[in-house]
Amino acid sequence: MSETGPVGFVPPAVSPPPEEEEVVTAAALRRAAALAVGDEAALRLLMHPALQWTTFRGEVLGYAEYIARNTRGSLRWRSQRLDGVTVVVAGDTAVLTALVTDEVSLDGQDQAFQLRLTQTWVRTPDGWRCLAGHASLPAGPSSGA
Repeated sequence: MSETGPVGFVPPAVSPPPEEEEVVTAAALRRAAALAVGDEAALRLLMHPALQWTTFRGEVLGYAEYIARNTRGSLRWRSQRLDGVTVVVAGDTAVLTALVTDEVSLDGQDQAFQLRLTQTWVRTPDGWRCLAGHASLPAGPSSGA
């Protein structure tokens, strides 16, 4: 017997807590999934009440309008995929960037968009919530100039 237990004893692996970057990424993926199924309740939990969201058309939406536009009316989400996700955490604030592919139906017409996405997440007593977002068309190929 050794001080740590029987000879040859291997303590069970203890998983370290997830890194905050992983927690924010998971929250962003839950948000994308909630959009795809029109889950208004989930969006209300994931989006911050002071939300400011800038669409790729340049419109700025607050919390209530963002949720209503994405769960009611003629816009129907089919999927949202995030690729190349990068998250930087500084204290209680995180910035996520990604290339996003949105598949939606608008007025019965299927549409797909590939956009650059930036989200600002803040840590609250209820977990990470998205305070701001901005989507834009991705930069075109470099002209070499």
